[in-house]
Amino acid sequence: MRAGAIAAVSSGHRVPTARSASLILASTSRYRRELLLRLGLPFAVEAPEVDESARPGERPEALALRLAGEKAHAVAHRHPQALVIGSDQAATLDGAIAIGKPGSHERAREQLRAASGRTMEFHTALCVTRETDGFDERASVSTRVRFRRLDDAEIDRYLQLEQPWDCAGAARVEGLGIALLEAVVGDDPTALIGLPLIALTGMLRRAGLSPLGG
Repeated sequence: MRAGAIAAVSSGHRVPTARSASLILASTSRYRRELLLRLGLPFAVEAPEVDESARPGERPEALALRLAGEKAHAVAHRHPQALVIGSDQAATLDGAIAIGKPGSHERAREQLRAASGRTMEFHTALCVTRETDGFDERASVSTRVRFRRLDDAEIDRYLQLEQPWDCAGAARVEGLGIALLEAVVGDDPTALIGLPLIALTGMLRRAGLSPLGG
């Protein structure tokens, strides 16, 4: 989806238009769309136009928080009446080495070979904002993932099937990436997929848009 394009999504509700949408997901990820659909709220999807490059010395968690905010605000500026959700994810290996989106087969292979038998921590950041009343909340949810020992044949087969060039750490856990793992430790299982719904539902309630009404 091109930047600035908007699509409507619904789960048994009236589908909102761009102008009428009270909730917009600032993301092109189909996995984030699928997660948000679980809440049963009608929403629109718009692609943000954001430079995702890390700043010099920027830690992965700080990068994810900044980008989540920039994505949300880029879309909120065009739709000030809407509540806009932005999210981003970054990772570290063994708590120290920053792991980004590989962008290529070779880089993804290097990341997974390095992750074999080790622990990767995913930082999933969230921003919910609305310009008309100044509502703005942010959070970061961390998930620790232990990779099992992987051989090159498994890695190459996985990369051939999933092509996870746009996934932090090359681990698309919502797909075949789950087969690479030994254990997952975290407070919110949806955070690892890219949109922490526990934190999100709290933000939506405080913004006056509860999935359960009231």
